[in-house]
Amino acid sequence: MSQQELLAKLVHFLNAEQIPYLLTGSVASSLHGEPRSTHDVDVIVVLDANSVTQLLKKFQRPGYYLDEMCVREAVEKGGMFNLISAEGDKIDFWMLTPDPFDQSRFARRTIVDFMGMHLTVSSPEDTILAKLYWAKLSGGSEKHVHDSLRVYEVQYGHLDLEYLQDWARRLSVEELLIRIRTEAEPI
Repeated sequence: MSQQELLAKLVHFLNAEQIPYLLTGSVASSLHGEPRSTHDVDVIVVLDANSVTQLLKKFQRPGYYLDEMCVREAVEKGGMFNLISAEGDKIDFWMLTPDPFDQSRFARRTIVDFMGMHLTVSSPEDTILAKLYWAKLSGGSEKHVHDSLRVYEVQYGHLDLEYLQDWARRLSVEELLIRIRTEAEPI
């Protein structure tokens, strides 16, 4: 099973079970900016007891690794867990937190059509901000800065620059935002 097939199964499941979700990370930056390969899919979800049961029923079978204890602990404590395919592709499930930025980007999620799928993804602005935040947390990861730059360049004429500036200040990533604005060559 390819990563695209795993993503399709995930999205089909989430939509069928009416589980609110938000694709973020490299998948979102690839859809809004420059495509690049990745072995994981980051998804923020809202799970309750019923959706946990359905998730376990769907993916606790041959071809997948999904640890029930990790799932239940993540839901209870607000953490994360992984679903891993036999081929090594991985989905990182992150529980939606009460953090103001998480709440804002979840509320602003958009639908993107990709290869016959309707994907719920973070907005371009929130993708830029999340990547810059991860760059800050990781000590300046150039991969995250590059992803942010490419989204900024591709989406330039459509970005809410005021929103970007406000959240960059709140997330303490203003210097990184200034850097990508300086380096950007809008397409």
